[in-house]
Amino acid sequence: MSSRRKFIKETAITTGGIFLASSAFSNFFIAKKPKVIIIGAGFAGLAAANYLHKKGIDFVILEARNRISGRVFSHTIDEKENLIIELGAEWVGNSHERIQNLCNEFGLELQNNQFDTHLIYKGKYYKKNEWDYSEDWNKKFKAIIDHYPKLTQAEKLKLDKMDWWRFLVNNGCEGRDLDIRELLDSTDFGETIRSVSAFAALAEYAESSEKNEMDLKIKGGNSMLAKKIADKIGNDKIKLQHAVSRVVQNIKGGVTVYCNNGQKFTADKIICTAPTFAVKKIKWEPGLPADQVNAINELQYARINKNPIVFKKRFWNDESFDMITDQSPHYFYHATKNQDSKKGVLISYTIGEKAAVVANQSDDWREDMVLQTKPHFNDAKDYFEKQTNYYWGNDEFSHGAYAMYGRGQWFRVMPILKRSHIHTHFAGEHLADWQGFMEGAINTGEEAAGKI
Repeated sequence: MSSRRKFIKETAITTGGIFLASSAFSNFFIAKKPKVIIIGAGFAGLAAANYLHKKGIDFVILEARNRISGRVFSHTIDEKENLIIELGAEWVGNSHERIQNLCNEFGLELQNNQFDTHLIYKGKYYKKNEWDYSEDWNKKFKAIIDHYPKLTQAEKLKLDKMDWWRFLVNNGCEGRDLDIRELLDSTDFGETIRSVSAFAALAEYAESSEKNEMDLKIKGGNSMLAKKIADKIGNDKIKLQHAVSRVVQNIKGGVTVYCNNGQKFTADKIICTAPTFAVKKIKWEPGLPADQVNAINELQYARINKNPIVFKKRFWNDESFDMITDQSPHYFYHATKNQDSKKGVLISYTIGEKAAVVANQSDDWREDMVLQTKPHFNDAKDYFEKQTNYYWGNDEFSHGAYAMYGRGQWFRVMPILKRSHIHTHFAGEHLADWQGFMEGAINTGEEAAGKI
């Protein structure tokens, strides 16, 4: 168990202990299983439902979208060739035990989805294994990672008040090393590393697998797990296009949830798995505590744009191809690895302000941007077939791909967001030990259901 995961569990127990005790006390006397409303049919909501289903607890899932799986968004970009890409969550990590167990339970195959990174830097192209950080920086960073388990709580709190860029600079990362770290690390967090908590960043790198959890992928698309869970719990339990507009909680017991389509649902408990933008839009009666509202307002979500491009031929000649660049497209990776076809898809992946710029342009503009990525794409024009685009910064429910904890937020904001509100427990990747992974969503959904 990682140190961050231990911290989150401990704070969840501390902040929710009194409420949980009172719930257990009242349930002892009413001697009946509660009915639960789950807000959101993403991986957190489905994991919570699966947990409750196994316990024989009645529930209903209210989902605002017209589909399940939330920010896990598998898309068939070529029907004839059955090429499936991910517009949302992409990777299952080697250390992500819970999602791997669920895949085994439902008979889903996990395929290798690791890449060997190429680099374009200052107009020069470096193949995989032809570039690296300086020997000096590699030694310094190894020492930093090795020291991580020895950090005191006071040192962690100090790190949390600093951004990741400043931490790297303070520890001797400079010049080319700093440039490349900025390119690679901002890809992980979805925004500039000048906006990310140094503790959150260091903890992720220190606790991750060798490839930073970019290891595996579900055959047939990551949304296959959502479909399997939905089939098991009963698709009739999931109400699509039921956006929650109002939640009324009776202090003495019972909740009523109103949807913007006029439907109303009553239950004993709520598990809310919506991202904070959607949580804020709900009218809560009684209202959320002021510190929780402030925490919601404070947390940012990463702006990520995915621009998948279908090529008639896999001209990159490397199934494990990805490439970081200091040019406009920022990052490319082979999105159809392990899929049998002459055709292939590269995803141009941009973050932060760059993502917003790319998202606002036309398809022709984006095609030119990709083809002008020199020197690697010089001959790609003849193979270009079609493209699509999804900008998570404009997603109406999340306004971002995944949560990003900034300076001073990890130890202060996280426990507040995690705290239960009367009969409502919260879950979602923003409350996980690592942001942006399906594993975290599943863990928090099951933990919230465990509180029920």
